[in-house]
Amino acid sequence: MRVTAETILLVEDEPEVRTLAREFLEEHGYRVLEAPSGSAALDLVERETGLIHLLVTDVVMPHMSGPELASRIMALRPSLKVLYVSGLTGKTVVCEGAVIPGAVVLHKPFTAEDLARKVREVLERPH
Repeated sequence: MRVTAETILLVEDEPEVRTLAREFLEEHGYRVLEAPSGSAALDLVERETGLIHLLVTDVVMPHMSGPELASRIMALRPSLKVLYVSGLTGKTVVCEGAVIPGAVVLHKPFTAEDLARKVREVLERPH
C-alpha cells in the first residue's frame, strides 16, 4: 500500500461502482470522501475544512452532471484537479459536450490499477 496525504472526493451514483472505487483508492493510501450525487458532494465540500486534491466524478449522473459539479466545486476550490469516469465512449463524451476538451477520462469498466494510474497521472499534472 502506498501512503499519501492526498484527499480524493469520489462522486458516483452507482453504489457498487462507488464502493469498489473507494476501496481501490483506500488500498493505495488515499483519504476518500464519497458522495452519491452532486448535491451531496457540494454539501461535503462545504463541510470539509481540509484540502481536497482531486475530484473523481462520473460524467453522467441524475440532477447534476460531473462537469457541472466540477465547475461548481472549482469555484469554491480553484486548485482542485478532476478525473472524470464514464461508461460513454471517448468520442461520445466530447461530442456530447459532457466533458471539456483536454479533460482526463477513465472509461468504465476499469481495474484497480487503471484507477490508481489515472489518479496519479492527474495528481501529478501541473494545474
